[in-house]
Amino acid sequence: MATDIQIKNKRAYFDYHVVDKYNAGLALLGTEIKAIRQGKANMTDAFCMFIGNVLYVRNLHISEYSHSSFHHHDIKRDRILLLQKKELKKLKFRSEEKGYTIVPLRIFTNERGFAKIEIALAQGKKDFDKRDSIKDRESKREMDRAMKG
Repeated sequence: MATDIQIKNKRAYFDYHVVDKYNAGLALLGTEIKAIRQGKANMTDAFCMFIGNVLYVRNLHISEYSHSSFHHHDIKRDRILLLQKKELKKLKFRSEEKGYTIVPLRIFTNERGFAKIEIALAQGKKDFDKRDSIKDRESKREMDRAMKG
């Protein structure tokens, strides 16, 4: 029944050092989960933030479901993330420290077909760290080419 959906935020690994990872549930509408199952989601500009004691994911772009009638969801609405209270308290405390933020890494479906989002407590990279990441990636690519050729 559940198809294996993997929508990744590749930009997050480039811009941040991942400190801690969590799996959270997503509060979605019916047309949103159907669009996610079609792979119609984009996480490039998405970020997480607390409003009160509730954690939201913002700017998560889920396109309209192609077979829906006139009931369409708002494409970039704020969606509630479902975590245990203990995890929420820990995340809120750590994210208020200087330099830490919460970023979404990927959306996937579990074995029961529910959409889950993997979020991470992350620390922003400096420009020289990003240059190092690019250098490492290019050197790895060169090594792979040398091994094949």
